[in-house]
Amino acid sequence: MSKVELKMPKMGESISEATILNWLKNVGDTVEEDETILEVATDKVDSEVPAPCSGVITEIRCQANEVVEIGRVIAIIDADAESAIPSQKSEETKTAEKPKSVPETSVRSESRTTSNFELQASGTNDGFLSPLVISIAKKENVTIEELQNIAGTGTEGRIRKSDLIQYVKNRKYPLPSRPQSQAQAQIPKSTYKAPPISFEEGKDRIVEMDRMRTMIADHMVYSKHTSPHVTSYIEVDVTNMVNWRNEAKIAFQEKHGEKLTFTPIFVEAVAKAIQEYPMINVSVDGKKIVVHKDINVGMATALPSGNLIVPVVRNADEKNLFGLAKNVNHLANSARNNALKPDEIGGSTFTISNVGTFGSLMGTPIINQPEVAILALGIIKKRPEVITTDKGDEIAIRSMMYLSLSFDHRVVDGFLGGSFLRKVGDELEAFDINREI
Repeated sequence: MSKVELKMPKMGESISEATILNWLKNVGDTVEEDETILEVATDKVDSEVPAPCSGVITEIRCQANEVVEIGRVIAIIDADAESAIPSQKSEETKTAEKPKSVPETSVRSESRTTSNFELQASGTNDGFLSPLVISIAKKENVTIEELQNIAGTGTEGRIRKSDLIQYVKNRKYPLPSRPQSQAQAQIPKSTYKAPPISFEEGKDRIVEMDRMRTMIADHMVYSKHTSPHVTSYIEVDVTNMVNWRNEAKIAFQEKHGEKLTFTPIFVEAVAKAIQEYPMINVSVDGKKIVVHKDINVGMATALPSGNLIVPVVRNADEKNLFGLAKNVNHLANSARNNALKPDEIGGSTFTISNVGTFGSLMGTPIINQPEVAILALGIIKKRPEVITTDKGDEIAIRSMMYLSLSFDHRVVDGFLGGSFLRKVGDELEAFDINREI
């Protein structure tokens, strides 16, 4: 019998683990090569995992909601089998005869995530909580006592995500006070008390954060706790850039078959500035500074759901304007259609966020960890400005824009941050109006 191991695939640079969302096939099911058999998720994107060969699934080693390391075997496929193996019932009988052990990765993930979530087996479930259930419970302030009383509909009475969501939806507010557990009592409490949330039945409603919004929230809080943020601002005159783009965009699309937006021009200016100030293109690893050779520019992009994702323009310094426009358009379209691949959203070394798209004058962006800086680009507005010409000072209508750079003050001081920001501004202001398309 030829057994083929299905391993958790690599999901992109810097990603070491993924969460199993859902198995589309069960033990005993026949699969075809390249047929999707499960869905997985990282902190960046959801993906489908195809079967490496045709055959019958003989073993599933990791269940839904488990956090699994990249490269770990998650299932076994019998490539020689022509018919389904004995029913799942017989498999469950074997399982009952031998005590089930929790995979080491699950134990590590659970202990890392749960903190004080220590459960004893109860009459309603077996005491095991997936990382996803724990995360939702923490966000909704569901206590251990509440979790123990939730009737789980999963295997062996385990609590599923849907069980917890249903419980939260039906629970009454404000919540009755509960006795503090011994484990919680041993933790010193902050003297600050969170302000109470007013909730009126029939008027207010509760909307659960989806998985991506939860991860975004955790990432933002982590960044603010990790990096001392400083934000610098400059105002730039982008009249030449705007006029050139407005005149060239039709010819550019006819020649190259690509739309010409402002984003590739911004990416180009950032890449040139990073080449002059490479210490802005770094990450912090404890007491060490990792200086990245590649210039990979992430571009914060809104998804149809309203969430945010950061696809990456890799090696931006090695592309001309056409190459940047093609790359940017592809990433933006893929983001809108939820079709981004794992390797298109990981490994950025610097991020830009075009807050002007939403009409914002400027912004104070939060650093996209593990980077040390992020640039926000405000709305381009026409207004009268005093300019110096050969005839002296004159008032003219100019296209103006604010740039704001948030940087990690642990490794980026005011001189470096300000100089880099000024260089980006100079690149945009000095745009060549005679540039060829």
